[in-house]
Amino acid sequence: MNSSFLFYILITILLIQFTIETFLEYLNAKRYSDAVPNELSDVFDREEYRKAQQYKKTNYRFGLVTSVFSLALTLSFLIFGGFEWVDRIARNISDSPILNALLFFGIIMIGNDIITTPFSYYRTFVIEERFGFNKSTKKLFWIDKLKGWLMMMIIGGSLLALVIWFFQWAGTNFWIYAWALMAVFSLFMNLFYSKLIVPLFNKQTPLEEGSLKSKIEAYAKQVGFELKNVFVIDGSKRSTKANAYFSGFGKEKRITLYDTLINDLEEDEIVAVLAHEVGHYKKKHIIFNLSASILLTGLTLFILSLFINNPEISLAIGVSQPSFHAALIGFGILYSPISEITGLIMNYMSRKFEYQADDFAKNTFAPKPLISSLKKLSKNSLSNLTPHPAYVFMHYSHPTLMSRIKNLKA
Repeated sequence: MNSSFLFYILITILLIQFTIETFLEYLNAKRYSDAVPNELSDVFDREEYRKAQQYKKTNYRFGLVTSVFSLALTLSFLIFGGFEWVDRIARNISDSPILNALLFFGIIMIGNDIITTPFSYYRTFVIEERFGFNKSTKKLFWIDKLKGWLMMMIIGGSLLALVIWFFQWAGTNFWIYAWALMAVFSLFMNLFYSKLIVPLFNKQTPLEEGSLKSKIEAYAKQVGFELKNVFVIDGSKRSTKANAYFSGFGKEKRITLYDTLINDLEEDEIVAVLAHEVGHYKKKHIIFNLSASILLTGLTLFILSLFINNPEISLAIGVSQPSFHAALIGFGILYSPISEITGLIMNYMSRKFEYQADDFAKNTFAPKPLISSLKKLSKNSLSNLTPHPAYVFMHYSHPTLMSRIKNLKA
């Protein structure tokens, strides 16, 4: 298979993915004006629902612009030699394969982020601001951007350097060592992400003593869930949207509540949300997701090892000198259809797990406060109450609000 043929395959994959995604977005957008289902008539009043519809339509139009721009940028790089231009810059600086790769990806990723920053700036300070979500300042926006670049260079750069070193040392068997590295990294991040990464962007404080903490501790004791760490994160400094999440396992497990969640929900509703999160832990969903992620990473690296020495993959993206980093770009596009399939499977499992966690909360606490909390969170985030089934199948990691409520009432 020569590089010219592979080039057209890459173009075809990108165009097909864009077409499918655009069509799904169109199908979903056609339902934005649907009436509120009777079961959810208490979520929005007429004015609030109009605002929710307008929010979704605005994001749809903006998303279409950004996706067209992204496709055009990628196609331009492939067709007009953008990857060759970046590769020459990297090679003019150093002859080291590792440093070449770091420079190559550094230029592409930071360059792409700079080019697309106006879009994220517009989304934050125009769209999110217009609909009352944004709480971030321009200073915080740029600080977050710089921190993100720094983390990408340190963490991403270190991992990439080690993977290429494994390739130089072990040849096509590099994938075994790279897999072990990524497995250890995934486990480490799952355990310590909240301790090491989150503090770089947000302040976390232990939940203060009071009736809420007492109710949480009483529930945890009731279901035999050892809970030492309940933290509150200052999500309100960026957005009014609320969330809660569970991280780690063993002695490192912790539950984190957004301060917006505490402000938006009643105490029993917060406990119900936590009961749902505890359900994920009790049902071993965290372990399954971590294991599945590690296995999928191993599969990806193994398939990469079969193609990485093929110079045609590097040449297909327009570079004149084959390399690990150039082949990685080509492989990433070629592998994306498989990634879409595995993503569908993981989304299906995730939706199934959400039902199981809801059932756990229903059976160990109560369905009513969980239902009311889901409704409030949906209302406060102006979420889509009537998504298209095809869009849900392809993209949703959680069941729709109406599906979850029906399950909780069953």
